[in-house]
Amino acid sequence: MPADTQARSRRLLQHLLSPRVLPALVLTGCLGVTAVLWHGAVADAEQDAQADFDGRVRELVNNLDQRMQTYVQALYGVQGLFASSQEVDREEFRTYLTGQDLNHHFPGVHGVGYMKLIGPHQREAHEALVRRDGFPDYRIMPEGERNWYAPIVYLEPFSDNNRRAFGYDTASEPRRRAALEQARDSGQPAMSAKIRLVQETGEPAQSGFLVVLPLFNHAQKIATLAQRRAAITGWVYAPFRVGDLMAGLGGPRAAALDVEIYDGVAMTPETLMYDSWPQVHDTSRVTRQQVSIANHRWTLRIGMLPGLGSPRSDKAQLIAVLGVALSGLLACLTWLLARGRVRARASLVRSRALTEELKEGQATLMVLADSAQRSQAMLRSILDSTVDGIFVDNLKGTVLNSNRRFRELWNVPECLDWQSDGAVLIAHMCAQLRHPECGLQLDEPGQLTLPGVQRGTPLEEEHEVLQLKDGRMIEKHTRGLQLGSEPARIWSFRDITERTQIERREQTRRHVLELLATGAPLQTILESVVLGVEADNEDMLCSILLLDESGEHLLVGAAPSLPAFYNAAIHGMPVRDGLGACGQAVLTRGRVIEEDIRNATSWGEYRDMALQARLGSCWSDPIISTSGAVLGTFAIYHREARLPSLANIVLIEQGARLAGIAIEQAQAAIALRVGEARFRSLYDHAPVALWEQDWSAVRGALAELELSGVDDLPAYLQANPSQLRRLASLVRILDVNAAALEQVAAPAGRKEIGALTLAQNFDATAMPNFARALAALAQGRHFFAGEGSFERLDGVARLNELTLLVMPGHTHSLDFVIVSTLDITERRRMDDELRVLATTDFLTGLPNRREFMGRLQEEEGRLQRDIGACAAVLLLDIDHFKRINDEHGHAAGDAVLRQLADLMRDSQRKIDMLGRIGGEEFAVLLPGTDLDAAAVFAERLRQRVEQTPMQLDGGVTLKITVSIGIAAMGGKTPGGDPALIRADQALYCAKRGGRNRVELMDIEADRPGHQVPAASG
Repeated sequence: MPADTQARSRRLLQHLLSPRVLPALVLTGCLGVTAVLWHGAVADAEQDAQADFDGRVRELVNNLDQRMQTYVQALYGVQGLFASSQEVDREEFRTYLTGQDLNHHFPGVHGVGYMKLIGPHQREAHEALVRRDGFPDYRIMPEGERNWYAPIVYLEPFSDNNRRAFGYDTASEPRRRAALEQARDSGQPAMSAKIRLVQETGEPAQSGFLVVLPLFNHAQKIATLAQRRAAITGWVYAPFRVGDLMAGLGGPRAAALDVEIYDGVAMTPETLMYDSWPQVHDTSRVTRQQVSIANHRWTLRIGMLPGLGSPRSDKAQLIAVLGVALSGLLACLTWLLARGRVRARASLVRSRALTEELKEGQATLMVLADSAQRSQAMLRSILDSTVDGIFVDNLKGTVLNSNRRFRELWNVPECLDWQSDGAVLIAHMCAQLRHPECGLQLDEPGQLTLPGVQRGTPLEEEHEVLQLKDGRMIEKHTRGLQLGSEPARIWSFRDITERTQIERREQTRRHVLELLATGAPLQTILESVVLGVEADNEDMLCSILLLDESGEHLLVGAAPSLPAFYNAAIHGMPVRDGLGACGQAVLTRGRVIEEDIRNATSWGEYRDMALQARLGSCWSDPIISTSGAVLGTFAIYHREARLPSLANIVLIEQGARLAGIAIEQAQAAIALRVGEARFRSLYDHAPVALWEQDWSAVRGALAELELSGVDDLPAYLQANPSQLRRLASLVRILDVNAAALEQVAAPAGRKEIGALTLAQNFDATAMPNFARALAALAQGRHFFAGEGSFERLDGVARLNELTLLVMPGHTHSLDFVIVSTLDITERRRMDDELRVLATTDFLTGLPNRREFMGRLQEEEGRLQRDIGACAAVLLLDIDHFKRINDEHGHAAGDAVLRQLADLMRDSQRKIDMLGRIGGEEFAVLLPGTDLDAAAVFAERLRQRVEQTPMQLDGGVTLKITVSIGIAAMGGKTPGGDPALIRADQALYCAKRGGRNRVELMDIEADRPGHQVPAASG
C-alpha cells in the first residue's frame, strides 16, 4: 500500500476517534437500538392488551348466554310439569317451584309464573273462579275490552312485590303481546323487547324483559301454525331485571369492562337496557357483540375501562428511559475516553521531547522509578478490589495501610486522622460495637518485648464475630506477618450479616414449621417467631398484634418481653383511630417508624403507658397475607429513641413475613378441620345414598389379569362370569350414610358395615353393569353413571340409578371411590304407566292416533331405504254408527268399539299395527303386503265382522258392518301421509258405493286429477 494512502487512512481513523465525532456516532447507534427495542415493546404491549380484552369479552358473553340458557331450561321444566298433568293447580305449581330454589340457583330471575289464555266471553267466569279460590279482590287489569286476555294466574314466589303482577293482562301491552304471539306461533321460547316490569317500583327503574314458553292442549296437533293457534291454552314465563341479571356475571375479570346492552340491533338511548358504568364515556377498547336469546337479539357494546393497560407498556417506557439514559452515559464516557486519548497523545509527545533531553543515567533511574510506581499501584488496586476490609498495623499503635472496603465497612470519615494515630481509628470502631469490651484494640508498646516478637515469631491467628449496634455482623480475622525486618499484623473484616440472617431465619423457620406440623397453638408459634428475632438482638423487644375478625381491633398475639400491664392496655386497641405505630401500620398498610415515642403525637392515650414501660422507639410493619389482606402487625421496640438501620429494616420485614406464614398456616389448619367436619356432616345427612368404597384389591386383581395376557377386559369378563363375581367380592365398603342405610332397608339406628356387600349396588342381574363400570375405571376414567338393579337386605330387588366417582389423586389406586345411588323403582313404574297412557286408546286398548302415526313414519323410513319393499294401509269405519248411539246409548257404542277391536286383534299378524284414529274409525298397517294381499286381508276381516254379532248389556244382539279403504305404500311413493289420504278416499268411495264394502286405490293410477278406485267385491 502506498505511504500517502496509509497516511490518509490514519488521519481518517483519528478523525473518527476524535471527541467530537466518536461520541456522536455512539449516541446515534444507541438511540437507534433503543428505538427498535421500544417499538417492539409497544407492539407487544398492544397485542397483550387486545388479547386480554378479547378474552374478557368472550368470557362475559359466554357467561350471559349460559345463564339465560339455564333460565330457559328451567321454564322447559315448568312446561313439562303442565305437559305431564291434565291440570296443574296452584299448590302443585308452588311445590314444584319451591323445590327449584329460584333465589339460590337462578340469580336475576324474579319468579316463574303461568298466564292463562282467556277469551272475551270467559272473563267474568274466570274472575269468579279465581275469587272462589281464595282471592276475593282478584280482577284482570287493566280494564278494557280486548280480543283475548292473558292474565297472570300463578306466580311464584308469591311475595308482596310479585302480588302487584297477579291478574295483570300481559296481552294488554304491545311488547309483551308480541312475545306471547311469537311463542304461540313458533312453539319455541320467546323473549320480549325492553319493558318495565309491573313489580318495578324503585327509582331509577331497571329495564326488564320476559321469557315465555307456550302451553298447548295435549290432545290437539301442533304441527302447523293454524294448529298451534288453535291448541294454545296459556304460557309459562319468567320476568327479569337486567341489572339483577348482570350482577356478579363474569367475576373480577368482567369488573374491568364497561358493558352496555341494547334491545335489538340499533344502539340508541331508547333501546339501552343496561349500562354497568354510566359515568364512563371514554373507553380504551370497544367491541360490539350480538347475542340471540330465546329467539330475540341483543346488541352488547363492551369497552375496557380507562387506566387498565398491559403490563408491558411499563416495560416500553422503562426501555425508552433506560435506553436514552444509557445512550447519554455511553456518549459521555466515550467523549471522556476520546478526550483522554487526545490528552494522552499530547502528553506522550511532551514526554518524548523531555526524554530526549535527559541523559542515559537519568533514563535508567526513570525506568526503576516507573517500575516501583507500577508495583505500588498494583498493590493498591488489589487491596481496593478485595471483598474483605483490610488494614495493617505495626504492633506499635500505628496503622500502616488500609483498603477502601475497610473504610466503607466501618464508616470511616475522610476527616478522621487515623494514619498518624491508630487509637483514634480503634475508638471509632469500638463506638459502633454492641459490646465495646470485645478486645478490639492495638497492642501497646510494652507488649513488643514479649519473647519471639523481635525474633520474627509469627503471632497466633485470631477469629471473632463482632456485632454492631446497627444490627450488622462482622467476622474478624487477625494474623501476624513480617514486613522486612519489622513484625506487623494484618486485620481482615468480612460482613456476614446476610449469611447470619439467612441461617437464623432458616433456623426459626424450621422451628415454626415443626410447631405447625405438631399442631401447636398459634400463640406458641408466634412466641417462637418473636423469641427467634430477639435471640440475637438483645436490645430489641418484639410483639405481634393480630387483627380481629371484624377488622376493627388489634389483639396481642405474642409479646413475651413486654411488660404485662402494657400488653393488657393495648389488647383490643381500636384500629380506626390510628393510635400508635401499629394502628397506623394497619390503616396505611405500610411500615411506620416512630423514632421517639415521647414526641410522637399519634400515640395519644398510649404514650404514658409506653413511657411507663420504658419504651423509647417503635417500628411496626403490617403482616400481609398472600391474598393481600392485613392480618396484624409485627413491631420492634427499643428502650432508647433511635432510627432503624438497613439491617433492622430487613429484620422487621423477615419477622413480619414469617409471622404471616405462621398465621396463615394456622388459619388454614383451622379451616381444614372445620371443612372436614362440614363434609362429614354433609355426607351423613345427604338426601342421596352415598357409599365410600375401596377398589384397591380389584385394581391389584386387574393388574394380575393384565400380566397373564388379558388385553380385552370387557370381552374376558363377559366370557368368564365367575371372574366377574370374584372381582365384585373384592370391593370393600368402608362407610355409608343414613340415606344409603334407609335405601337398603337396614335396621333403624344401627350401622353394620359388615352386613353390606356390592349386591346392594349391583345384584346378580346387574353384573354386566358392574363389568362396564369396572372397565371404565380400569381405563383411568374418574366417573361412571348407569342404571341397574340392586338387592335390599330384606331380599327385595329394586331398580337404581348409580354413579361412581373416583376421588382426585386415587385414580391409580382406586382406594377411594364414592358411589351415589338413587332408587328409581317407583319412577320407572310411573314412566311405564305414563308411556302406556300416552300411546294407547283408553277405550279399546289399541294404539292411539299418535302412536299409529309414529309407526307409519317408521315404515315410511324403511321403505325409503328398501326400494323393493311394500306395505299397505287400511282405514275402517263402522257403518251407521251414529244410529247405534242414538238408539242404544253411548255405552252400547263403546261396547261395539271394544268388541270390534278384539276382532281386529284376532285377525292381525305380529308385525301388523292396529290403531284407533278417532271415533268409530280404525286403521291397520300391513308391512310387507302388496295391494292384492291387503285386499284379501280386508275382505276376510269385513266378512268376519258381518258374521259376528255384537253382544250388548241386557242380552241385546247387534249386527254391524264396516267399510274399508285400502292404499299401498312403496315404489316411487313410499310416503305414509299420502297413503293415508288415498285410503281415506277409498273409504269414502266404499261409503258412497253402499257401505259394507272394500275399496282400494291403485298407486300406479293415483295421479293428480285421475284417481281410480277399484272395488274388490
